[in-house]
Amino acid sequence: MSITMERKAELIKSYGAKADDTGSPEVQVAILSERISNLTEHFKTHTKDNHSRRGLLKLVSQRRQLLDYLKRADEGRYRKLIERLGIRR
Repeated sequence: MSITMERKAELIKSYGAKADDTGSPEVQVAILSERISNLTEHFKTHTKDNHSRRGLLKLVSQRRQLLDYLKRADEGRYRKLIERLGIRR
């Protein structure tokens, strides 16, 4: 369910402005998207896992808040990010 340190480092490297850029909204949204996709795969086999489903809803809400912030702050970065991640909206 969680992502490995190597995968997280890859996401930071590809979405961050620098190698150690973990605070930018792009990196945070990319990491959240990875965790959300992992949980979505988990629910395909574990349909009654409602405790983890609540965590998934919290992650989706947190990602939505970050995306709303990015849209307000810089629309170009927002559009580029959702296009790279393949997020609908």
